[in-house]
Amino acid sequence: MINRRTMIAGTLSAIGGAVSARTAIAQAAMSRITAYVFSFPALAGGDIRLADHAGRPLLVVNTASLCGYTPQYAGLQELWTQFHDRGLMIIGVPSNDFGGQEPGGATDIAQTAQHQYGVTFPITAKAVVKGANAHPFYKWAADARPMDVPRWNFHKYLIGRDGYIAEVFPASVEPSDTRVKTAIARALAVS
Repeated sequence: MINRRTMIAGTLSAIGGAVSARTAIAQAAMSRITAYVFSFPALAGGDIRLADHAGRPLLVVNTASLCGYTPQYAGLQELWTQFHDRGLMIIGVPSNDFGGQEPGGATDIAQTAQHQYGVTFPITAKAVVKGANAHPFYKWAADARPMDVPRWNFHKYLIGRDGYIAEVFPASVEPSDTRVKTAIARALAVS
């Protein structure tokens, strides 16, 4: 036979558990990390803080100077010219992770990106983009989209205004591709 105290205690425990579960879910949703918490050392010194661009779509691209895809710098600059005034931020992240195709230092990277291809969007210092030593942004992106991690240079993450990954484009998709431009336009249209 169940006494009244046992029944009340069980009921309160069940209610408390349900409230605790709802609270935990709400806290987890509120604490979801966005891309805007990350920063990168800039190629020319200082930091590129993604929080400075919160609420704006970001295109984060791992780059390399000696890659067959290096001419995509020109296409990225065209996107910058076309969409920057509407709110798009592009950030190039040089990496030596794929084929050792970014062996040089800051001067070499600047020579390729800025002088050879006329890049005016921000470029970070060289960073690791894959594996256990990856930059925290790339670890976050891999956790969010494990099937869409960089497999080569010029992998593109489009971050929406909400700070989460909106689209991912592999290296083989040129910046001038209609899919990229459409995704950017869609991200810019969201308010």
